[in-house]
Amino acid sequence: MRGRDLGIEVGRGRPGPVNAITDVAGVRVGFTTLVEGDGPLVVGEGPVRTGVTVLVPHGGNVWEEPLFAGAHRLNGNGELTGLEWIRESGMLMSLIALTNTHSVGVVRDTLAAIDVRERSDPGSPFWALPVVGETWDGVLSDVNGMHVRPEHVLSAYEVAAGGAVAEGNVGSGTGMICHGFKGGIGTASRVLDHASGGYTVGVLVQANHGRRERLAVNGAPVGMAVPTEDVPAPDAADPGAGSVIVIAATDAPLLPNQCARVAQRAGFGIARTGGVGEHWSGDLFLAFSTANRGMPASEMGSSTPLTASLEMLANAYLDAIFDAVIEATEEAILNALLGAQTMTGRDGLTAHALDAERLLAVLDRHSARTV
Repeated sequence: MRGRDLGIEVGRGRPGPVNAITDVAGVRVGFTTLVEGDGPLVVGEGPVRTGVTVLVPHGGNVWEEPLFAGAHRLNGNGELTGLEWIRESGMLMSLIALTNTHSVGVVRDTLAAIDVRERSDPGSPFWALPVVGETWDGVLSDVNGMHVRPEHVLSAYEVAAGGAVAEGNVGSGTGMICHGFKGGIGTASRVLDHASGGYTVGVLVQANHGRRERLAVNGAPVGMAVPTEDVPAPDAADPGAGSVIVIAATDAPLLPNQCARVAQRAGFGIARTGGVGEHWSGDLFLAFSTANRGMPASEMGSSTPLTASLEMLANAYLDAIFDAVIEATEEAILNALLGAQTMTGRDGLTAHALDAERLLAVLDRHSARTV
C-alpha cells in the first residue's frame, strides 16, 4: 500500500509513471531480503531481519562512465562510503548499495569485486571507492551476526530492474524502524512541468529514524494521535536513535555543486515528516544527475579526451528541482511506512505497521489528505 492508494497527495507536484526513483530513465533497483529465525537473540545465529539494496545509476557501466553527483550531511552518526571522493571530484563512479551498519564492509568489497568483473580491461591499474550506506537494524535483527554475505550483494545487483519498486520490509529496509513504526525502503518521484524543463526527480529512502510524537503527514500530527501508549514502539527506551539515507536521482543536467544543493534539500522533506536529525541519528544524502553521460573516467590514456562538452541547468531554474526532491522525500518516507508490515524480531520485539485507517482518520480530522 502507498500513500496515493489511500488518496493521500503530498505536495502539488506530479509523480512519474510508477512514482519511484526508477522513473529517472536508466535507474534500476534490486533487493536481497534476509528473514530467518525467531525467539531470543543468539549472536551469529539470529533472528535475522536484514538485507541489501543495490541501486544502478544508469544503463551503462558507471565505473567507466561516471555521473555528476553531490552529497550532504544533516547529522553524521552514520556511514555512506565514498563521499569524500564525490565531494572532491563531483563524480559518482560506483553502484550504490544500502545495508545494515555492520555489513558495510562486505557490501563495499563486493561492489569493488563487481567493478573488477565488469571493467573492459580488468587487468589495467585502477581503484574503486564504492558508495555504501547503512542504518542500524539491531533492534529487530542480529546485527552483530554478520549475516550479509557477498552472494547476497551479487543477487541484489543481478535482479536490479526498472519499473515499480518494492517498499517497506525489503532488502536493506527489512529490519528498520521509522518514528516508532515499522519502516524501511520507500520511494517517490516528481515530473516537472514543461516550463521548468520537464525533468524527472526520483528519491529512494532507507527510513530508520524519528520519534513517534513528531511524526507528521501533510502537516497533520499523526504521531501525537497514535501514541506509543496505544501502539508500542520497540525502541521506546531510546527514541530518535536511528538514521535515514536519501538517494536522489534526476535527468536534469546538474553540475556537482548543484547536485550537492539538491541533496541538501532532502533534509526539508525529512523535516516535514517530523525528522530533526537527532544526536544519535545518521542522516546522509546523495544526489546524482544522469545527464552529461559520456564523460571520461579518471584514468588517463591515449584515448582519453582532454575536454568534455557539458550541459547545465541555469541556477534560476533550480527551485523546481528543490521542490521536487522535498516532496518526493516526504512522500517516500510515507510510502516506506505504509509499505511496511508489522514485524517481530529478536527477543520478541515487535515493530508495528502504521495502520492505514488510523492514519486516514487523523488526516481527515485535519483536512490533510491533500495540501
